[in-house]
Amino acid sequence: MALLTEAAQDGRLTLGEHAERAGQAYAAKTLGELAVLTADLAGPDRQPIRLDNRRSVAAMFSRERREGRWVVPASLAVTAVFGEVTLDLRQALLQASRITVYATIIGGTLQLIVPEGVSVQLTGSSVLSRRTGTAAAPAVPGMPQIEVRTLAFGGRVRTIVPRTRRRWSLRRADPR
Repeated sequence: MALLTEAAQDGRLTLGEHAERAGQAYAAKTLGELAVLTADLAGPDRQPIRLDNRRSVAAMFSRERREGRWVVPASLAVTAVFGEVTLDLRQALLQASRITVYATIIGGTLQLIVPEGVSVQLTGSSVLSRRTGTAAAPAVPGMPQIEVRTLAFGGRVRTIVPRTRRRWSLRRADPR
């Protein structure tokens, strides 16, 4: 928002354009939608949101984990060769509403932890491999979707959708 306000003050945006982009920023559901709003206002080094599409995740005879607040690109390559890769998307920022994970698994494991309200589709080819996990929500227009395209030999793809905990109250009602 600061870059939009600065551009309006400098005259690079009219007040109408500023209001329109600010409304789009508040309505944005993905990080990619936000990045588009400032792309023409400043150079790549001054962008408030920098997207990196080149990162891949690989575990060769080891464990690799992405968790916490991180940016998930629209396309992500994952390799697990006799190793384990865990992608925890519960606090991640999605660059696009449709994410494609290209997974190559040889004797390894890919574990995908997604929040409720995200659709997960497992596609691809596998030999002597298995896919396990909790059922993800069916695809609904506007809902973020993650497609895992797998090429697996002797490995495992596991999808986990943690349930939100319900808090039970054991307080007694006030007898008054």
